[in-house]
Amino acid sequence: MDINDLVEIELPDEQAFLKIRETLTRIGLASKKENTLYQSCHILHKRGKYYLVHFKEMFALDGKPSTLDESDVGRRNTIIDLLVQWNLCKVLNPEKIEEPRANMSQIKVIPFKEKNDWDLVAKYTIGKKE
Repeated sequence: MDINDLVEIELPDEQAFLKIRETLTRIGLASKKENTLYQSCHILHKRGKYYLVHFKEMFALDGKPSTLDESDVGRRNTIIDLLVQWNLCKVLNPEKIEEPRANMSQIKVIPFKEKNDWDLVAKYTIGKKE
């Protein structure tokens, strides 16, 4: 995998990066038993460009084993589409997110006011060396 495989976005203003980063911490797969949410996607800033990526794409970019599959890509595409609908970004290569798509029943969005009621877990940390 390389950077050209990723979905590049354009930000509407300087605050958008932080808004997207925080919003993505509240979108992912939920375990209702434990009130835990596993973050699906991250915003990546590289060489002056911005990308929205599934955490498994980050593993692949780092040269680590990754099990990225069609359902992961579908969730990523649907999450990116939500961010576009919320006017947080614009996709520069929209053909990359047309298919596959995930059903919203597969994605949990935690409202900001409820975030303290959940354990928000990121399976990848950008900038962290292991």
